[in-house]
Amino acid sequence: MLKTLGAPTSLRQAMTFFADKDFAFQFFVQLRWPNGVRCMACESERLSLIKTRRIWQCLECGKQFGPKLGTIFEDSALGLEKWLPAMWMLANAKNGISSCELARALGVTQKTAWFMLGRIRKAMADNGGDPFGGAVEIDETYIGGLAKFMHKGRGSKHKRVIKGSTGMVGKTAIMGILRRGRGKKGVSQIRASVVHSIRKGAMTAKVKANVVAGSKVYTDALMSYNGLKADYEHFVIDHAKQYVRDRVIHTNGLENFWSLLKRAIKGTYVSVDPFHLFRYLDEQVFRFNHRKSTDGERFLHVARSIIGVRLDWRDLTGKDLNPATT
Repeated sequence: MLKTLGAPTSLRQAMTFFADKDFAFQFFVQLRWPNGVRCMACESERLSLIKTRRIWQCLECGKQFGPKLGTIFEDSALGLEKWLPAMWMLANAKNGISSCELARALGVTQKTAWFMLGRIRKAMADNGGDPFGGAVEIDETYIGGLAKFMHKGRGSKHKRVIKGSTGMVGKTAIMGILRRGRGKKGVSQIRASVVHSIRKGAMTAKVKANVVAGSKVYTDALMSYNGLKADYEHFVIDHAKQYVRDRVIHTNGLENFWSLLKRAIKGTYVSVDPFHLFRYLDEQVFRFNHRKSTDGERFLHVARSIIGVRLDWRDLTGKDLNPATT
């Protein structure tokens, strides 16, 4: 497929190829319409290309449309020669790429680069699928700064509470579910999401929605998982005593993912607002689940996922939401 589309296989090739506006246009058109361009209004094949604007006019219904219509690129003044390299860089940067770094690389403002990254993360989001079966790890982690490092006015209300605690107060909880790979060449897959409650009812409901009944599930000793024995073979590892028992009872697969996520947040993004955390989580989940793919394959997967996906500025920033809910 890479050879058929003439897709680049390295960052150097991507920056060189997509710098050519005509190549970027032809590449994306072939990717989106492999069987030929059709009118997006009436499905007609009788089209006239307006070369100066790189759009088509339908000879049947008279509608005009461009390749960005109906994608995350829609309503963006930026050309494909900037969007395609941005997708490549985010899909293949192991620790992510900051908006400041992307802005310097593409010659755009930091605000524009941040908006671009938000749109691409939207396309990276996992829209679910069949529930996991087999051996499944379940774990939770917490993202956020320590109260002792917060500004006096913001952190004072937490400092009294967390003294002597495990440092979870004031942080955002994330729940992860990992299906272990089957066989020597099996590749584990993960689903992760921000959760607003770690109580037993909420956690059990999340597990039932994503794991087939009767599967083997491995968790830590959090009491919220106590009700899983009714529907699953439930194995518990108490991290206060050990991290692995009998070589298979552990949650080390998810612990590895948490370390990758926190490395990206602390090392690249530095500080992530809880409102936007789920998008950075989607980004890291995408790279983890496609870690065995080549750079070109990861890029093509994102490129195919942008169709039918929209994210405008108001949705990205939550301007339409009540401030109390953000």
